[in-house]
Amino acid sequence: MSNYILVEVNVVNRQKQQYVTIKGTKEGLTLHLDDTCSFQELLAEIEAKLTSNSNPDETPLLGVRLKVGNRFLTNKQQEKLRDVIRSKKNFIVEDIESNVVTKEQAIQWKKESEIVPVARMIRSGQVLEVEGDLLLIGDVNPGGTVKAGGNVFVLGALRGSAYAGLQGKKDAVIAASLMKPTLLSIDNTINRAPDLSEQLEGSSEMECAYINDSDQIVIDRLQLLSQLRPMLTRLERRM
Repeated sequence: MSNYILVEVNVVNRQKQQYVTIKGTKEGLTLHLDDTCSFQELLAEIEAKLTSNSNPDETPLLGVRLKVGNRFLTNKQQEKLRDVIRSKKNFIVEDIESNVVTKEQAIQWKKESEIVPVARMIRSGQVLEVEGDLLLIGDVNPGGTVKAGGNVFVLGALRGSAYAGLQGKKDAVIAASLMKPTLLSIDNTINRAPDLSEQLEGSSEMECAYINDSDQIVIDRLQLLSQLRPMLTRLERRM
């Protein structure tokens, strides 16, 4: 008899388990979806809950954001979710957020975050570009150009042009053993040689360039970089 009661209680608890939690926001609805149940169970509960919340008489569309946790959704499954939600007259999916990334996304993230070491001289007319951070062991001659999606570190003389933060990273920096550039660019901010001449005159220390609070590129001693951009030492702190 006790075994029968235990089984019955478990069934009741399972029936009460919710796979979809709906939260209202100023922008619309956020649906937190269970990532352990089957996809069909998820679809069934979404349809049931949105049917009870939909109002065909409402004219404005209500945006829905889906948070699927650790569930990987194929393109076909994503489209199925969108179809089910679109079938409710005033609901439309604005975003599907997952903790799982595809192999292609992981490879792209690695390219954008890794440090690419290059040992060579960049001569006039030559352009060196990487997606992540650039560590150049060599000089950049006048007329030469280096570009990076992240930071630019030159272990040598920077006498040409350097572009950092091409991936929209405003906090990117440019550092060089000898800072004598013809042009510096970080994100969309540009500084040319005449703007830099006074700062660089007579300097013999390793220096770095960054965007300050006034949205201008300034050059300062390299020793200040750990204070200006503490995230650059994140690997050291994890050790």
